[in-house]
Amino acid sequence: MNKILEIKNLSKKYHTKDGEILAIKNININVLEGEFISLVGSSGCGKSTLLNIIANLDTLSEGEILFSNKNPKIGYMFQSDCLFPWLTIYENCLIGLKINKLNTKENQDYILNLLKKYNLYEFKDKYPNCLSGGMKQRVV
Repeated sequence: MNKILEIKNLSKKYHTKDGEILAIKNININVLEGEFISLVGSSGCGKSTLLNIIANLDTLSEGEILFSNKNPKIGYMFQSDCLFPWLTIYENCLIGLKINKLNTKENQDYILNLLKKYNLYEFKDKYPNCLSGGMKQRVV
């Protein structure tokens, strides 16, 4: 099987007013194509930090992450829904496109089709407080 992800000597330090916090230290992981992995550990041990770094939502302090694909597609389910309550469901879906300056008609149509696919189209003009927890997760 092909290696799709390699994490080498990854560490993450957070700098606070009280000093430095070492969140993760010297993580090494190889993931093969078709393989499933679970991250298990106590609260605060760095599981979410590691996933945020892999998804490029946070930066690493040391080490490297190597993907076999130059532009990997990473799916990530947050612990909470992370929707902006002042934006509609559709506007929440567009936020990443706007930030990355990719808010084209083609991408907007793609988002609308995804909302249809996941049975959320009729809620596109509603706000997150109108959705159930499971529906919010489907939006994210």
